[in-house]
Amino acid sequence: MAVLRQIQNVAVKHKLSNTLRNWLPILHSSLNELEEVIKPFAESNPVVEIESSFEENMSKSIPKRVLYGSVSNASSEKIEALTIQEKSLYDVLDEQIESRLFPTPISKEIARYVIENLDESGYYEGDTAAFCQEHAIDEDSFERVRKRFAYVDPVGIAAKDLRESFLFQLENSDLDDRAYSLAVRMIEDLENIHTYSKEPYFAEVMRVISRFRNPPNLEYEEKPEEIVPDIMIYFDENGNIEVKLNDEYYPIIHIDNEYAVEHEFIAKKLKEAKSLVDALDMRRATLYKVGLMIVEYQYDFFAGGSIKPLTLKTLADEFGHNPSTISRAIANKYIACDRGLFPMKEFFTTAIDEETSNAAIKEYVAELVKNESREKPLSDMKILELVQEKFGVKMVRRTIAKYRKQLNIAGSSERKKLYKLGV
Repeated sequence: MAVLRQIQNVAVKHKLSNTLRNWLPILHSSLNELEEVIKPFAESNPVVEIESSFEENMSKSIPKRVLYGSVSNASSEKIEALTIQEKSLYDVLDEQIESRLFPTPISKEIARYVIENLDESGYYEGDTAAFCQEHAIDEDSFERVRKRFAYVDPVGIAAKDLRESFLFQLENSDLDDRAYSLAVRMIEDLENIHTYSKEPYFAEVMRVISRFRNPPNLEYEEKPEEIVPDIMIYFDENGNIEVKLNDEYYPIIHIDNEYAVEHEFIAKKLKEAKSLVDALDMRRATLYKVGLMIVEYQYDFFAGGSIKPLTLKTLADEFGHNPSTISRAIANKYIACDRGLFPMKEFFTTAIDEETSNAAIKEYVAELVKNESREKPLSDMKILELVQEKFGVKMVRRTIAKYRKQLNIAGSSERKKLYKLGV
């Protein structure tokens, strides 16, 4: 009997291994992508029909305690988002190349080059010298054309830095002429903007500057992609933590087991169809188990604490799987909880030491900056001292700078300027 059970277990494991190997894209894809991933399979299999679950409003199935941030559940919102065609920043700028601002072929050429060399914030970062050499023009001529972007929409775009962007926007502001020269001086001396507080028209200048776009492409910044979490973790009314799969969003697979034609091809397609169902079930089971393990190791986080060090290998050992399998299982997956929406990979951190994770330090850095003095923001060196004091670890300043950039936090001098501008 024991031998038979062992043979059966091997057979089941072999089936699961084949299913996993054949349908790794299913495990790897996010819930948003899952339907698209399996659609080609359905199109090539006459016994399968896929019913989309995104066509239903799933809001009733979502626990009220879970926060979704930008997650949307109504299909009407998805359809609306797909039908509204918004112009990109580059579309808007390209349309203006034919304006009277760029009347000659070379001015149009310069304008196109400027547009093609905008960074992610809308600032110009092209190689002006190389362009001028290639087109046999001087840099002053190039700059005269580039600065015409001060009159292009969105105003402030194609400037070289924040100061110039603000000067571009100043040209299009409703600021009183009597305050204009003060505004120019304040913008060119942003680090010390507070020293102008006793000047006449200071309040008027600040009113105008505080409305300027920063960064200049602000209204065209890429919108966050709609995210549907795979797992919801929340505390119920009795204070017990719950782990719930968001499997209502899984596509429903209908298999025609009574297909009219009996043929070896049909038998093969039926087998493939059942393998697809097995793969989807395996995806559910794997992610649910990952969710349970995350709660076990990171319970303190869901209760309001910090994320603890947890490696993929630790979870892989618990599963009896290879770490690469676990890596695929958590890729592009999200957990919704009462603290917000988090990528699953956030719960697997690199340990600074046995008691401290880099996520805990990042969280502390964010908290320090949130509560810092607006008059004297914390330098990276000061943050380093506070981190080392709190966690008892040895680090270097550039690590703090790296964490700060990952948190999208500006340097201390830039933050001081932003605070003065009321941002």
